Amino acid sequence: MPRKKQATFTDGELRIMDVLWNKGSASVREVTEELSQKQKTAYTTVMTMLGVLRDKGYVAHEKQGRAFIYFPLVDRMQARRTALSDLLKRFFDGSPTLLMQNLLDDERLNEQDLAALKNRIEHFQGDES
Repeated sequence: MPRKKQATFTDGELRIMDVLWNKGSASVREVTEELSQKQKTAYTTVMTMLGVLRDKGYVAHEKQGRAFIYFPLVDRMQARRTALSDLLKRFFDGSPTLLMQNLLDDERLNEQDLAALKNRIEHFQGDES
């Protein structure tokens, strides 16, 4: 039976997906080398996690020579949208307003961030008229 596809990635899965999104495709060895630049990572751990991601339907692989080359089946933007939707449902009763209010109340946004948010809101208000 295939693994249940979760709405969000674990931290380890996300690190592997970041490598695949950045490279487009990679072998287990290439992913391991990339991850090991920041934190030592075992080849067998990466191989196991890529298998889990494959079973969940997030990556696929093809054989090239002696190696399997893995590539993402979901793009980064799609993953962000799915994770944000899950966050909204789980913590903010499905309300984008509650999420934004929480961000504005709890996060230290600089003037550039606030100006960018204001511009984005004005852009969406212009689309509605």
